[in-house]
Amino acid sequence: MMSEYILEMRNITKLFPGVKALDNVNLKVKKGEIHALVGENGAGKSTLMNVLSGIYPYGTYSGDIAINGEVCKFRDVTDSEKKGIVIIHQELALIPYLSIGENLFLRNERSSHNIISWNKTYRDAAALLKKVNLSENPETLIKDIGVGKQQLVEIAKALAKDVKILILDEPTSALNDEDSDNLLNLLIELQKEGITSILISHKLNEVLKVSNNITVIRDGKTIETFENDENVSEDRIIKGMVGRELTNRFPSRKPKIGEVNFEVKNWTVFHPLIEGRKIIKDVNFKVHKGEIVGISGLMGSGRTELAMSIFGRSYGKHISGEIIKDGNKITVHNVRQAINHGIAYVTEDRKSAGLNLIDDIKSNIPLAKLMKISKRNIVDENKEIHVAEQYRKKLNIKSSSILQKTGNLSGGNQQKVVLSKWIFTDPDILILDEPTRGIDVGAKYEIYKIINDLADEGKSIIFISSELPEILGMCDRVYVFNEGRIVGELSREEASQESIMRCIMQSNREVV
Repeated sequence: MMSEYILEMRNITKLFPGVKALDNVNLKVKKGEIHALVGENGAGKSTLMNVLSGIYPYGTYSGDIAINGEVCKFRDVTDSEKKGIVIIHQELALIPYLSIGENLFLRNERSSHNIISWNKTYRDAAALLKKVNLSENPETLIKDIGVGKQQLVEIAKALAKDVKILILDEPTSALNDEDSDNLLNLLIELQKEGITSILISHKLNEVLKVSNNITVIRDGKTIETFENDENVSEDRIIKGMVGRELTNRFPSRKPKIGEVNFEVKNWTVFHPLIEGRKIIKDVNFKVHKGEIVGISGLMGSGRTELAMSIFGRSYGKHISGEIIKDGNKITVHNVRQAINHGIAYVTEDRKSAGLNLIDDIKSNIPLAKLMKISKRNIVDENKEIHVAEQYRKKLNIKSSSILQKTGNLSGGNQQKVVLSKWIFTDPDILILDEPTRGIDVGAKYEIYKIINDLADEGKSIIFISSELPEILGMCDRVYVFNEGRIVGELSREEASQESIMRCIMQSNREVV
């Protein structure tokens, strides 16, 4: 008799040096359902899916994987794909300088007698793109389409492999609301065709929107599986994830706001490649000591470009305007000058721009100001160890030791290493760009506490986020950013989701 479960993972245990990543985990997924897998960073969700997809092959874990009741022993990804299991990772596996069509059939080429048929490649690609609601020409290069469309290309690539179980690991973490909705709606469409999806996501509103069942994993163990019905709330899921009620998502704080110590005046930035295109348009803002100032706006509004251009002109050209610190105009033509003037920038992209993933925690933390632990340009290893241990304890970085590679840490702990790196420079102004992207609610709360503590020490915090609840929960004042301009300034009392969106919509009408 055919099992009602397309997938059963029984008593899966997976060990890494010094840590038990999975401890007797059980997962049952019904055919044709969208099954959400939730848990804090480091809970073991991605590890479990890597076991399922053959990335961690049979023999490197204990327990059984059964597909339609048949026990499978996958030696690699090719084995799992033969059973219709396809995983889409958080970091997309597309090749930027190949076309959409070439990417869709990589390792799955449309060929005859070992000769690729380009007509068939692009004809089949067009049919797959139509299935995922993309109208792009299949000959378009991947680098020329946005991240939202790239995610849909990844799903089309899975469909080309006759997918039966589609695993999506944080598929919307880098997407705006519109692209996220498109992707979630596509999962529902695929479900109607009988495709089973396993969705890993920290965005609990998305989990509630599309999933049929939810499995919670905590500390490498299965906590519970329950049906998603009208009685299930975000708070109900959070309780399972963190093991307690999280009554307030944002730590309380009594701001101690001092005088203005950072000002940007008439700041204008042009696109680094497209001549004459203005990205930041005559921006003015100020930050007080001990204040957390939010910069809110839609993705693509220019917030990151603003932050990077201020931080040592890391973005843009033909930059004009003034930066004033403690009442004096300062010169900031490069990153080194920015750091020397007490400005720090925590990038939104911790993996490619924030950390050296192949190096350990010890080497990453002092990286932005090695002179503090050096004598005659030679790093003092004892000081390096002391600093790393100090920040590991201070920011509660969960790791086997300071010698653990940062690439092997969970997202939340990677973010704490990035924060440690910049706190070590002892900045007066800290620019945080999407500081909690791809991080679970428990780790977010810890990072919010760190940010509040820095503000209480008198640091000036510029807080950029796409998540309006985060802006409203953390910031003392909010600048609304749209199309490269500041289109509104709101006090904590005035700021609401409605008032922020009203500023954006009003500015759009003015532009029209």
